[in-house]
Amino acid sequence: MADNENTKQEVVVKSHHKELLGKIVSDKMDKTVVVQVIRRYKHPLFKKYVSRRLKYKAHDETNQCHVGDDVIIQECRPISKQKRWRVKEITKKAL
Repeated sequence: MADNENTKQEVVVKSHHKELLGKIVSDKMDKTVVVQVIRRYKHPLFKKYVSRRLKYKAHDETNQCHVGDDVIIQECRPISKQKRWRVKEITKKAL
């Protein structure tokens, strides 16, 4: 019996969905927030860092998120016409 307990393997499922870190810029819709994600990359010719901003609509089932919160959003199935992301966790609450 003791050998069976030691031979059990824990299964760790790794998600294949993309995750992005961003800041909430709007929470006026019901169960939806707008998350701004800033991506920085080095310009290939000028070798300077350039910032690109994209806004994603994400699903917030419990309406816990508010403007200024830092969140992690995760890619999911289409929820509506524009929502393809959902809020995975709130990393930092706004003051």
